[in-house]
Amino acid sequence: MDTLRDKTAVVGVGASPQGKFPGSSALSLAVEAFKRALDDSGLKKDQIDGLLTMPGTTAPEAGLNYLRLGETLGIDPRYTGSMNMGGGTAGSLLHQAALAVNAGMANYVACVFGDAAATGGSRFNRASGWGDSYGIWGFMAACANSAIAASRHMALYGTTSKQLGEIAVACRKHASMNPDAIMRKPITIEEHQASRWIVKPLHLLDCCLISDGGVCLIVTTKDRAKDLKQPLVLMSGMGQAYTTQNMERDDWWYVPHQKLALDDAYKMAGVGPKDIDVAQLYDNFTMSVLLWFEHGGFCKVGESGSFVEGGRIQLGGELPINTAGGNHSESYMEGWLHLVEGVRQMRGACGERQVKGAEVCLVTGRGQALNCANATILRKG
Repeated sequence: MDTLRDKTAVVGVGASPQGKFPGSSALSLAVEAFKRALDDSGLKKDQIDGLLTMPGTTAPEAGLNYLRLGETLGIDPRYTGSMNMGGGTAGSLLHQAALAVNAGMANYVACVFGDAAATGGSRFNRASGWGDSYGIWGFMAACANSAIAASRHMALYGTTSKQLGEIAVACRKHASMNPDAIMRKPITIEEHQASRWIVKPLHLLDCCLISDGGVCLIVTTKDRAKDLKQPLVLMSGMGQAYTTQNMERDDWWYVPHQKLALDDAYKMAGVGPKDIDVAQLYDNFTMSVLLWFEHGGFCKVGESGSFVEGGRIQLGGELPINTAGGNHSESYMEGWLHLVEGVRQMRGACGERQVKGAEVCLVTGRGQALNCANATILRKG
């Protein structure tokens, strides 16, 4: 399991401006992010010989996104392709890039995403699962899945809405220190509780943003990275897990496969939850974060509600999370910016929101109808 431990480095990260940009496209935003990541890495464009992409919800070419983006960038890659696992895509593509560079199939792989979801028309209001029955019974949009998970967790363990609010408040506090975040005004638990219902028991402030933007990460081997511009940030552990089942399983709401992804990442990296200095936990909804804490071994099953109280997950606390603001307050780039923030934390480049002395960062992703999960452990080189 440790054959790829610390063999791969993320050498460039870049993001376009985030928010609402009428007239922008998934393609234009992805191109901007690529240019910024290339500049960040110090590489030249003709050195990029791998291109992995995620088509945004507004990308008309869908599975041919890699072809369209490569043409626009002027790249003829040795290794390429597109993948869409929703919020599970960024981590999966990063892992794929690690495999490629260590197998000699490419030297420098750019992983790229762009979307104009905020201004390009709604793409997130479809039935939240497969089959006609989901829509017939009003089971619409991803919030419905997490609302059921929250309801069940509350019924079994006494978890409260105010405890979910602790996550929203922490993300917003951290976003207030991030000049690139969309939502920077701090919020209170009272404001969280007063925000309108979306799907009970989840309020508006339990839900992620919908945003326009682009993100790019560039990956190579550790040996090549040593000669480049940025401080060394290594991919120490990787784990993925999937299920093709949903409501036919009694425990589907608890997404138990997420624990498998985390366990594999810990094993590859040779670390455990006590070694994690900072975490970027995929937060499409606040409930998602509670489950990551339990699956990641930071607390026992059913105890994540009390775990997030008392400032423990804020900067200065025991386990700071989503230090750029996460999907809730920085921007909704389907988890791509979580990886960017993880890299920047390991570089020590986050300014006011930097976690002092941080050397190990956990980044998680999940997507589709809760079917896909992955975990990446980044380490300061």
